[in-house]
Amino acid sequence: MVKKDYGKMAMALHKKLKGKLEIVSKGKLITRDDWSTMYSPGVGAVSSHLAKFPKDAREYTMKRNSVAVISDGTAVLGLGNIGPIAALPVMEGKCAILKEMANIDGFPIVLDVHDVEGIVQAVKAIAPTFGAINLEDIAAPQCFQIEERLKAELDIPVMHDDQHGTAMVVLAGLINASKVVKKDMTSLKVVVIGAGAAGRAVTLLLLKAGITNVIVTDSKGIIYKGRKDLAGYKRDLAEITNPEKIQGDVMNAITGADAVVGVSGPGTIAQAHVTAMAERAIVFGLANPVPEIMPEDAKFAGAMVVATGRSDYPNQINNSLAFPGVFRGALDRGINHITDDMKLAVAKKLAGLIKKPTADMVIPPVMTPGLVKAVASVIK
Repeated sequence: MVKKDYGKMAMALHKKLKGKLEIVSKGKLITRDDWSTMYSPGVGAVSSHLAKFPKDAREYTMKRNSVAVISDGTAVLGLGNIGPIAALPVMEGKCAILKEMANIDGFPIVLDVHDVEGIVQAVKAIAPTFGAINLEDIAAPQCFQIEERLKAELDIPVMHDDQHGTAMVVLAGLINASKVVKKDMTSLKVVVIGAGAAGRAVTLLLLKAGITNVIVTDSKGIIYKGRKDLAGYKRDLAEITNPEKIQGDVMNAITGADAVVGVSGPGTIAQAHVTAMAERAIVFGLANPVPEIMPEDAKFAGAMVVATGRSDYPNQINNSLAFPGVFRGALDRGINHITDDMKLAVAKKLAGLIKKPTADMVIPPVMTPGLVKAVASVIK
């Protein structure tokens, strides 16, 4: 079978479409009455009403069904800091997913500002238009501060999908993978390779789910309490992870581990690492498009369950399994904050969509019927 060149196909499609989104009016401007109610003078009555009752904006404007998808272009896919213009097609893609999967009107917004205060003020300035904020592809550690500030200062849900979308789907996959390998999930020794935005969020949610033995590694090795070069959020991670206080490199961390979750880059998990793991190992290599270890290599080294971020292998850990349903549920119920308990509930709901997990099916496909409705049902 001839392998498709999706890069070439995407270039052609994007040039043809000239953007993946458009604005469509829900009403027609055909008669004088149409003009006078859709716009002036009739619209003045709506504005006067909302001036007195601003909370009614959900019933009279687009706010009820709109999400701003916002990036500064500093951590785009696996491409790194490529800037706001280069981030725009990715933000358009996220909005297309919101529309196609959840019938949510997403608006791609790229900001040419990169400091915490500048991004916070920019988002707050445009927030009245939207029912929720989806932060995307913003580099760590700024992304943590930006999200926390906006959650505290806005009255609409704010979620950094790179963190929490990944974490919810990883946990869902681990719930089912632990069943396949016949191990109690809370007793697993889990190693997280990568201490960026996704690595931090995955770690925190695994701990919240009751997994107590989680070890995190960064480019300098294992994160442990007392490591002198640690600061900020990595120092905080050291306080709550690695209970055995293991030091050294990835091999020291991964020896005897039941599961490894790679959220770093290509080649950071070797076959030797997988061989050193416990029997019936679980390997999630989520870097895209080239994972930390290729699935066939992980299997050859002894892994029983393997997942990637790619659609051309079994068990795709895809954020799109979570974020459309999360925002659908939040918008429909007027939720102000996405809580950790909601994230746990989403992971369990996703896992439950697979009635009989197998090594090649621990996570539902992104096109599973009823997926968005199921996820949305637990956002309450």
